[in-house]
Amino acid sequence: MVRSSQLKTKKMKYKILKLSTVILLFALISAGCQKDDIFELQIGDENAVIEHEVNGIEFKFCLLNEQGEPATVFNEGENFTFRFTFINHTSDTIIVSRDFINKDFFRVFSVMSSEKQDLGKPYTGIWCEFVATPKYFKVESTETGGLQCPWVFLDDQDIRPFCASETKDYLQIGSYFTNLALDFSYKIGAVEKRINNIDFKINFEIK
Repeated sequence: MVRSSQLKTKKMKYKILKLSTVILLFALISAGCQKDDIFELQIGDENAVIEHEVNGIEFKFCLLNEQGEPATVFNEGENFTFRFTFINHTSDTIIVSRDFINKDFFRVFSVMSSEKQDLGKPYTGIWCEFVATPKYFKVESTETGGLQCPWVFLDDQDIRPFCASETKDYLQIGSYFTNLALDFSYKIGAVEKRINNIDFKINFEIK
């Protein structure tokens, strides 16, 4: 005959097991709903380049001043250039899809009284009809691929594969940011790989 104390012990073990199962399920659900990893530059950061490596692919995102140096502070009337690169540290050639160039690629927002205003992108399109270049990136081992684009286009600049129908105005004095939500897919041979759920954000200032 099972004693009362033994029944209580069994019930307690069952409750503990049930509670542990609930906690485990909650942890798994929370992990599946995790937000993107965010890598953020603040205005005046000494190292003005975001650098992050995943699976042998090293990403770099920065803004360049008119001297070609990474910066987060620019003078009024000064142009700046977006630069996003990926270095192939693997031993294989990679073929990178152009899909990472989404609708918000190199988009700028102004920050006024904690509210953001969309100022658009510096280009109107990419791989325009007159640009006869491959619509993917082939990057050999140890080589670098990527894109750069000025905020204001000058007549003598080669901006391929970007295209624009009109020049934008220089930014006024104030605080701004640009961010890149990474959804990066590439192939090694016939095997497709993907790197996503990463956000690169650069806060910058025109003074």
